[in-house]
Amino acid sequence: MIVLSAWWTSSAGAQQAPGAGSVRGELAFPTGNQSTSILLIQHLGPAQMRANVPFTYEVHVRNLTDANLPELVVTNALPAGFKVNSIDPAPASSEGQTAIWNLPQLGPKASHVIKLSGVSASVGELSYCTTVAFKTNTCSSMNIVEPELKLVKTAPAEVLVCDPIPVKIVVTNTGTGSVDGVKVTDKLPQGWQTSDGKDAVSFDAGSLKPGESREFSFQARSSNTGSFVNEAAASEPGGLTAKASAETVVRRPVLTLTKAGPEMRYIGRPAEYRITVTNTGDAPARDTVLVDTVSGVGEFVKASDNGQFANGKVTWAIGTLAPGASKSVDVSFVGKRAGTIKDDAVATAYCAEARASASTEVRGVPAILLEVVDQADPIEVGAEEIYTITVTNQGTADDNNIRIECTLPPEMDFVSADGPTKSKVDGKVVTFEPLPSLAPKAKAVYRVVVKGNKPADVRFKTVLTSDMLTSPVQETESTHVY
Repeated sequence: MIVLSAWWTSSAGAQQAPGAGSVRGELAFPTGNQSTSILLIQHLGPAQMRANVPFTYEVHVRNLTDANLPELVVTNALPAGFKVNSIDPAPASSEGQTAIWNLPQLGPKASHVIKLSGVSASVGELSYCTTVAFKTNTCSSMNIVEPELKLVKTAPAEVLVCDPIPVKIVVTNTGTGSVDGVKVTDKLPQGWQTSDGKDAVSFDAGSLKPGESREFSFQARSSNTGSFVNEAAASEPGGLTAKASAETVVRRPVLTLTKAGPEMRYIGRPAEYRITVTNTGDAPARDTVLVDTVSGVGEFVKASDNGQFANGKVTWAIGTLAPGASKSVDVSFVGKRAGTIKDDAVATAYCAEARASASTEVRGVPAILLEVVDQADPIEVGAEEIYTITVTNQGTADDNNIRIECTLPPEMDFVSADGPTKSKVDGKVVTFEPLPSLAPKAKAVYRVVVKGNKPADVRFKTVLTSDMLTSPVQETESTHVY
């Protein structure tokens, strides 16, 4: 509250005309200069009055400003010996010689006038004092703001282990004031890395005005399968924070491949293989393709399930294998010569691969044909007969240690023998040393020369043994001697 005071003095003596008056006291607050002050207080009244003669004086309170002055309190202290006849306007309260007026406000450049009428019973100087108090309000305003950070993180709900994982983070100032120095960090789950091999990322979002956002994106990959919750955080030097997370399930198709076939086949016999591909993972194996490559002595015969053969490979388009699903196909190869059929299969799908191999030994089978032919039949006693013994391997494999043994009848005598191996004679038995090997389609020719010693219908017996034969092969040639 500001208190202003003004006063004036009059003497009781010579009489002045009633009503005549002038300014007896004046005060401009606070500078004393009306042009730079707020409030002006004036006392107007006669310079002197006779005792016991009624007179009036006025108190003027004037607002010197262009603004309202609120809650003015005007207090007038009446001098001793002054008897009040009337006061206009009436005071809000009075006690003894003190009167108080309450003015709710005083408008710009406005004035308030208080008139006091009365008489003085005593002769001498009268002092009138007026005090004005009012409220002065100096107001200013400031904007109270509250910035707030909001973080939104998005990532795919489900990916395959070989897929890139696109991650997007958006930080927004959802408050009412700007915020500076915003940083966004994201520590990746175990087994995750960015494309440049980092397990954590950090972004500088800088300053954000109210409603402003910054968006950051990166790609990660996971070496593990499972469900991962990836949390990111935003912060600023003033302590504001925000967090957001995204859950991603990482799955993996897993292909297993089995291949079953014979360990051995003979030349010309087909070798049949069954190939089974199974998805043992927890995600579908998309675009599954099975390729079976034959090498060695194998030649393609046929394939099931529309398998297509070209350039030594059989290809099946399997399509999508659901988790736990299997697909089996069959393929046949034949070996037309001795050796090995090598069969390599590979199954590929998006994000999965499996391999399996099988081999089959292809063997030949020796097949020995024994032929014995006499050159001249019949013969005279004393004439010679030549027996030609031909051993032919009609099979597809070598036969080893071929042995020839010839037995002459009593009516014939040994003359000579020749062949691929040496021979020896023991009485009527001619034995050739073993022939180490006879290749497929090859022949070995032996000759035994004998002489008839008396007329008879005789039998020339030949016995063949080899490593392949489990029992001897016998051939008998009849010759008539006369």
